[in-house]
Amino acid sequence: MIMDPYLAEFIGTTTLLLFGAGVVANVNLKNTIAEGQNPWVLITAAWGFAVFVSVFITSQSSGAHLNPAVTLGLAVAGKFSWSLVPGYFCAQLFGAMLGSWLAYITYIDHYRLTKDEEIIRGTFCTGPAVRNLKNNFFSEFIGTFMLVFGVLFIVGPNIEISGSEIQNFGLGSLDALPVGILVWLIGIALGGTTGYAINPARDFGPRLVYSFLPRKNKDADWKYSWIPVIGPLVGGATAGLIYGILVNI
Repeated sequence: MIMDPYLAEFIGTTTLLLFGAGVVANVNLKNTIAEGQNPWVLITAAWGFAVFVSVFITSQSSGAHLNPAVTLGLAVAGKFSWSLVPGYFCAQLFGAMLGSWLAYITYIDHYRLTKDEEIIRGTFCTGPAVRNLKNNFFSEFIGTFMLVFGVLFIVGPNIEISGSEIQNFGLGSLDALPVGILVWLIGIALGGTTGYAINPARDFGPRLVYSFLPRKNKDADWKYSWIPVIGPLVGGATAGLIYGILVNI
């Protein structure tokens, strides 16, 4: 089924965050069946498979970016129309918000039982293991750089939007698996410093949702919040720029 590309990005990012935020809630909140069960292994694996499923669902409709950093990187590399960037950004942000809210509703009883507010916030958005903003920025930059750089070598299909064929700007369904594996690898290898947001919508949207929750003593950590937004955007744009230079040498 071919959907409107903006709707596809919204649905895909909603799916991504439902599964992604869901696994973090599952292994961290009180009295879940999976509480404390090898959390990092489960989290990195589930995020990789969440990307796989979400890309598979939306690839033929929107190219399955599901991430403003990917959209920006593809545009910088000349593989995506700049006119579509704002709409993709909005669809991804609102999809991330809805997905994290659905995960919250799914685990609402366990949220009520959990009193540690850092654990609660961690089910919505990322945070540094060691707070050093310069190094935290670099961690998000390099993780996203590797994501977008890898994606740029995976992209293949031509997809038609509004009657205009756009060359190689998205992911075909068969490419969903290698992208999921790439996200899994980034989490295992590079994610231990900041929780590897590597996606501005994935972090900022759920952080907004968390800030609206009816909980006492909540702290959305807005002083840190720019790191998982700006770091991935710069990393994605840099990957697109370097890719463009390499393919034209």
